[in-house]
Amino acid sequence: MTDAPTLYGLCAAALIGLGVYGFIVNPQPLRKLLAFNVVGSGVFVLFGAIAHRGGALGWGGDPVPQALLITGIVVAFAATALAVALLLRLADEADSVTLADAAPAKPDVTARDR
Repeated sequence: MTDAPTLYGLCAAALIGLGVYGFIVNPQPLRKLLAFNVVGSGVFVLFGAIAHRGGALGWGGDPVPQALLITGIVVAFAATALAVALLLRLADEADSVTLADAAPAKPDVTARDR
């Protein structure tokens, strides 16, 4: 049977791998944002497992990874909120949230074409 830190490490690796796969495969920005958040969650689980390493000796755990974990969660939330706001702005301006390589050409209406 595996111990808890190994299980947390494997779960973190699975989350990071799944997020990287989703980030590479999906072309839609909202799905890329979700995949990026899954990668971040994997990193947070890994930091939580690292922070617990001192708990086996009867200590409360290492406070530095715990502080990084809490700070990372707050920063990830703020970055996600900003990215969603930018995607909503993109949807309002371009009537689409896809990032196409080349925008479709708009017809140029001049006086002589009328």
